[in-house]
Amino acid sequence: MRTDSGAVDVSRRQVLGLMLGLGVAACTRQPVPQSAPASPVPTTGRVRDLALSAQPVQMDLGGHTVTTWAYGSVPGKPLRADVGDRVRIRLRNDLPEATSVHWHGLPVPNAMDGVPDVTMAAVAPGHAFTYEFVVPVAGTHWLHPHMGVGQLDRGLYAPFIVDDPHESGDYDREWIVVLDDWTDGVGPSPQQIYDDLVASGGQNSSGGMMGMDHGGMMMDGGDVNYPLYLMNGRTASDPDVLNAKRGERIRIRFINAGADTVFTVALGGHRMQVTDSDGYPVRPVTTQALRIGMGERYDVIVTAQDGRFPLVAEPEGKSGYAIAYLRTGSGGSPQRPSELDAYPLTVSALQAAAGAALPAREPDHTADLTLSGSMAPYRWTLNGATYDQADPITVKQGELLRLRMVNMSMMSHPMHLHGHTFQVGGAGSAGPRKDTVLIPPMGSVTADLLADNPGKWMLHCHNAYHAEAGMMTRLDYQ
Repeated sequence: MRTDSGAVDVSRRQVLGLMLGLGVAACTRQPVPQSAPASPVPTTGRVRDLALSAQPVQMDLGGHTVTTWAYGSVPGKPLRADVGDRVRIRLRNDLPEATSVHWHGLPVPNAMDGVPDVTMAAVAPGHAFTYEFVVPVAGTHWLHPHMGVGQLDRGLYAPFIVDDPHESGDYDREWIVVLDDWTDGVGPSPQQIYDDLVASGGQNSSGGMMGMDHGGMMMDGGDVNYPLYLMNGRTASDPDVLNAKRGERIRIRFINAGADTVFTVALGGHRMQVTDSDGYPVRPVTTQALRIGMGERYDVIVTAQDGRFPLVAEPEGKSGYAIAYLRTGSGGSPQRPSELDAYPLTVSALQAAAGAALPAREPDHTADLTLSGSMAPYRWTLNGATYDQADPITVKQGELLRLRMVNMSMMSHPMHLHGHTFQVGGAGSAGPRKDTVLIPPMGSVTADLLADNPGKWMLHCHNAYHAEAGMMTRLDYQ
């Protein structure tokens, strides 16, 4: 069912049987071709044929029509599958330049990871490519190009939701909420912003607001001041609305698709029970506010109260906000919920749920990564080197690798690893399993990963401008 304002309103009874495809979406039981990539994941025997079209689109931003690039809409309609389904996703490139698709959070075979010049060739304009893999893990994931700021900071993104039919799913309704910072068509283009940052030493576009938040944590405003912040592709003047019933348990799946913005989210009149992070379950913890770095995903459960309540995402260190509404009845509440004044939950408060932790063992190797950089010149590095100068981290299959990441800059960095998850705090510790972790200014994170997916994999900051300026390396199997 779709509400009058366009929010996707999915009852629990519909979730496991729902297939939201981008274009044609078919689900059949059929033999898998011998040419299909082998999979270590137990399969369901189902094959889902899906389609994506990267193309110029027009979108309404609160009464202002802009042209951007997207997968049909902003955000693209969710892809959906069950764990163990084989998916064939045909990407048609109708953009004026080459593109790719990275399946953020899904440990797919290396050849399907969508990183041009590392795992595959880019898809040329007017051409198509079919990605094929067995969906390996459940959870809230998403997809986007891996082609620099000119594509990532437009509308080329969509959720990829993977259901586990064996999950108890103690909720009545689902709400997928995608957060974004927006400039295309209402401000300078992403490429122009990047070029200006490089030319001016980062002085023109910087958020420039380093300070302490209400909880005493250092925060920064990123490098870019954005004209707009979006929630599900809509502005504050034309917000998304989820219609529900009082007492219903609602699973909200948050995805931060922003290029340069850390968001703190809160739902007026409600507390959120955090249940999952980056697709892996955590021990449930209740909070009034939640901090989400670029590329991170969080699932929460809320019990709907009676009325109309603002769901607000505030960009850290920047002015403005993104907003949507949960509506169960009449009435209203202030746009900025008081819950945003509470100390926001961060990764440090999360613990892996039973069965989600890596087995305890000592690491075979340790890799130290120092995150640093400067605004003038505009250069962001790992261990003092930009990507073109960096030596990859190497690992052998079956090894446990410990990453010790130390942020020596005054900017936060959401570090994302392709093809794997890691356990924050070390294997067998209480920390959560994740693929993207926000490292605050002058902070550090230790995380262990099991080398179980051979290939060449990117490890990078998910601030699109920092990655473009060099904060990337690779994890290569020997």
